[in-house]
Amino acid sequence: MHLEFKQFQIKKIQAPHFVMSPVELNEYIDFEVKRIYFITKPTGDTGQHCHLKEKELFIVQSGSCTAIIDRGQGLEEILLNAPTDAIYIGNYIWHGFKNLSDDLVLLAVSSTNYNPNREDYIEDYAKYKQEISKN
Repeated sequence: MHLEFKQFQIKKIQAPHFVMSPVELNEYIDFEVKRIYFITKPTGDTGQHCHLKEKELFIVQSGSCTAIIDRGQGLEEILLNAPTDAIYIGNYIWHGFKNLSDDLVLLAVSSTNYNPNREDYIEDYAKYKQEISKN
């Protein structure tokens, strides 16, 4: 099992009347995009979990949040701020978000379509640690 996580800054190009932040997807992800969604108007933390198959790219469009990540070496927290902070979450990377600012807009680019039965998720951290230790 190869655990892949990347943190990076999105480019900023100053145009005469605005700042443009292009995201050339082939520079950041290794999957075909199947779904895009936004996290907005937070009232609490997101759930923490990992995906067995899904890979995701998260880009903070507005506001800030703290990513909770385990890439097989224990939990760590990474502060993410708009408009240039982004993270790539490969499959089997434990993740979630806390301290979501009121003005947060978090863009997510996903390798899978939404499936409400959640068969792609491990949502119990102890089970996740057990799964990672097998490999």
